[in-house]
Amino acid sequence: MRLRLVPQETKWDFFSRPTLWLGISGALMVAAMVSFFLQGLNFGIDFRGGTTIRTESAQPVVVGDYREALVPLELGDISITEVFDPTFEADQYVTMIRIQAQEGEEAVTSDVIERVEAQLKTVVSDIKFVSVESVGPKVSGELIKTAAIAVLLAIGAVLVYIWLRFEWQFALGAVAALVHDVVLTIGVFSELQIRFDLAIIAALLTIVGYSLNDTVVVFDRVRENLRKYKKMELKDVLNISINETLSRTMMTSVTTLLALISLFVLGGDVIRGFVFAMIWGVIVGTYSSIFIASAVLLKLGVKRDWSKPDNTAGNQFANIDA
Repeated sequence: MRLRLVPQETKWDFFSRPTLWLGISGALMVAAMVSFFLQGLNFGIDFRGGTTIRTESAQPVVVGDYREALVPLELGDISITEVFDPTFEADQYVTMIRIQAQEGEEAVTSDVIERVEAQLKTVVSDIKFVSVESVGPKVSGELIKTAAIAVLLAIGAVLVYIWLRFEWQFALGAVAALVHDVVLTIGVFSELQIRFDLAIIAALLTIVGYSLNDTVVVFDRVRENLRKYKKMELKDVLNISINETLSRTMMTSVTTLLALISLFVLGGDVIRGFVFAMIWGVIVGTYSSIFIASAVLLKLGVKRDWSKPDNTAGNQFANIDA
């Protein structure tokens, strides 16, 4: 017997209250934007500036011990990553330590560097600082601007692609779902004040791709069924299409979430923010593919080819408030 997350054949009505779902999503997006403008984001070193220290030692790296040793210095956001390279010697262990810029300073001062080195030597006696590099506020500001442009260009490219492949109504529905996913993800990071860095930008772009893939699968089935059921109401065609792809959607989302939850629990602090963004993105991306993209398409309508009659009509679905 094969495991099924949903029944093989479903007849759920996902559009008994389309205005309600659009209203709830709109309210959540407004709340996300209010949180963003009132609290802002907890920018990481990539966006606030700071200093990167490359260390080297002959002893194995224990990131937790490094982090614990630096806690008493109260330097704010600190990122510690072990560096792996096949060219390293057997006894060559390298880490990258990033420390946020201190208030009123362009970069971490030499005094702070000396204190960091002294603290780390209590853990690894032979540790050496191979290089020390600083990123100022100007470069960080440029990174913020470039990251925002990257996300906007990705959404713009999606708009053009869907418009050319389907119709403009489909394109607006897909883009509405993508904007919904990105805004809610940023809102969650703003509300919870989770560190926001370049890894989260990568997560946002990944979420855009994941949500788009889900939406295109549904839209492809919608286009097929529009040709198949020429006289059926658009609402019923959308319901048939979503029900026919629901098993695939749920299986993809759940298996992806299983892998992401494992990474969140076992992956450590370095990738936790990225993985959290991906988990949230998969959830809202699945929701938006069903309740946002298709609901917008239902509101806008779509051109139909009425040239051939079709006897299939009527609503085959039970009203279920999903």
